[in-house]
Amino acid sequence: MGKKEERGIPNAAFVQDDDDISGRGNKGLPAQVQPPHSAVAASSDVFSSAEVNESDEGQQRDTWGNPVEFLMSCISLSVGLGNIWRFPFTAYENGGGAFLIPYLVVLLLIGKPLYFLEMILGQFSSYGSVKVWAVVPIAKGVGYGGALATWFVVTYYCCLMALTVFYFFSSFQTVLPWTVCDPAWATATCYNSGSASNLTGLVNLTGRTSSAEEFFNHNVLQKIINIDDGVGIPEWRLTLCLLFSWIIIALILMKGVASSGKAAYFTAIFPYVVLVTLLIRGVTLEGAVDGILFFITPQWDKILTPQVWYAAVTQCFFSLSVGFGPIIMNASYNGFRHRIYRDATIVSFMDTFTSLLAGVTIFSILGNLAHESGKPIETVVQGGTGLAFISYPEAISKFDVVPQLFAVLFFLMLFTLGVGSAVSLTGCVITVICDAFPDWKRWMVTIVICATGFLLGLVYVTPGGQHVLDVVDFFGGGFIIFVIAVIETIAICWIYGLKNFLRDVEFMLGIRLGIYWKFTWGLFIPLSLVGIFIYSLANFRTFVTDGYVYPASLTGSGWVLAALALLQVPIWAVVSIVKRKGSALDRIKASLTPTENWGPQDMKTRSQWILFKSDDSAEHKSWAWWIPKCVKKIIKIDGHSFKPGHASQSTVAIVQLEVQENGNNNK
Repeated sequence: MGKKEERGIPNAAFVQDDDDISGRGNKGLPAQVQPPHSAVAASSDVFSSAEVNESDEGQQRDTWGNPVEFLMSCISLSVGLGNIWRFPFTAYENGGGAFLIPYLVVLLLIGKPLYFLEMILGQFSSYGSVKVWAVVPIAKGVGYGGALATWFVVTYYCCLMALTVFYFFSSFQTVLPWTVCDPAWATATCYNSGSASNLTGLVNLTGRTSSAEEFFNHNVLQKIINIDDGVGIPEWRLTLCLLFSWIIIALILMKGVASSGKAAYFTAIFPYVVLVTLLIRGVTLEGAVDGILFFITPQWDKILTPQVWYAAVTQCFFSLSVGFGPIIMNASYNGFRHRIYRDATIVSFMDTFTSLLAGVTIFSILGNLAHESGKPIETVVQGGTGLAFISYPEAISKFDVVPQLFAVLFFLMLFTLGVGSAVSLTGCVITVICDAFPDWKRWMVTIVICATGFLLGLVYVTPGGQHVLDVVDFFGGGFIIFVIAVIETIAICWIYGLKNFLRDVEFMLGIRLGIYWKFTWGLFIPLSLVGIFIYSLANFRTFVTDGYVYPASLTGSGWVLAALALLQVPIWAVVSIVKRKGSALDRIKASLTPTENWGPQDMKTRSQWILFKSDDSAEHKSWAWWIPKCVKKIIKIDGHSFKPGHASQSTVAIVQLEVQENGNNNK
């Protein structure tokens, strides 16, 4: 092997960053793997006076109690409220069974690759969603933008959990309160929706409203349509439910992954017990088959419309939570050699499976509701919160056998799903803060964050709070995630380099990834998400509820939230450039260069990684490294391709050495 010529971007392990808080430099490396003089010289001009903060020196990062806790936490994050009330209605509205085709395509080409990429980033660096950008310092704003989007989402997400808490406690009453028209909140057009009500004899229901709908709008939300004079004051019962939700989240997160990992067993498994129970009950009801067929019958004319594919992408992002940061955070607590490609496959499968299971379960019961009420199925189906708090409670109320039991199970399941997702979302924000300020006590940060989330969430439990929720959902956690995901993939695959990233994966996992990952990460995801973002802006909708157009001030506030998140990218890019030394060009180059903090945090593993990175065999030098071997044979390119799925000898030796040493230590 010839001597390596130092050109281009210096080795990530030898470049020191002014944003770094560890300050390790090269002092911890063995003598035999100290960087060559030329590598040091290449970086010293840029970082000669970099500021280093050593407050983080020697700190040990928390880890999961065992690998199953990580898997359960990822399932709890991805399988949430959106699988129960968003996916079934989105599928029904966008082609029924035909919607599965674009959804699965998006899942395979965008969702799963992005999920795996974020897992790799977190596990390889053992950093949260902000500090992980030591890999490309100029893109540090992606971490802050994603953290803000996460915060926007979790504030209203807990409001939805508060609604489930309210319905949960209401389900213990002898007569379910939404089954009868109470004069205290019902209007003259209200009709009872309980099992004792036989609506088949009513010829005309035009202009009539079910007691379940009026209970939700007039008693629970106390909803107002016009908010020109303000959104009103928080509803005291929902305020207590919101406080209860945040207390549960705070208790789970108080001790970090030591407590949240244990809670994930329950939040990941219990919802499936309830779903299966409700499914068994649902398919035995009259009209259930009609409801299921209504859900899965494909509408092939919709499959080629852009709206269906846009809906598939948004559902995939919302469900898997890619782009927000919690996936990176969860993976950062893993052991360095953990086989995350297996977990990424399991989580992707469970997310899709749960969505289908929920769809069949809910539409089987809605089919019974249509049968009992004598109305077409499409008239009893409502989207979003209406599906969870109007259509489904109304359907449960018609059960002849203990409807209270099924109501309690359903809303307990919804709350459990909400807790699983909210814990990871809130934990991501807490991790960002604790990584930036390692001297702060985690339990104190947790209390402050949860208290702040509760106070901000009060706006959603006001009579006009649903209008605010709609706007925050669209601007705070909607299309901006597409922008963040695009910048994320471009920074990793185009700036850090797909080749470098794949070699990091090879070192960490001991395998080489094939053309599927190269194509999706390097080309398909950035280009397709740019197209999706442009489509979302071109089809921007006016916010309207029952004919009332939302005030410009509220919509403008939404744009402010989106700008606040997206502006983090250029702001932190400028900060990264300004902090560097040298000419303007040198500063920009340094901001595009991985810092010395990028890489394995364990010094022994880091030394092995540096040796691995210095391996300059011919198979890694070829300009055609990314082209599949079969293609090279056809067009006769001497690209020295490697075989996907197999590691180089240096990787195998390193991994085997670690396994052997771990075994000796166990003895």
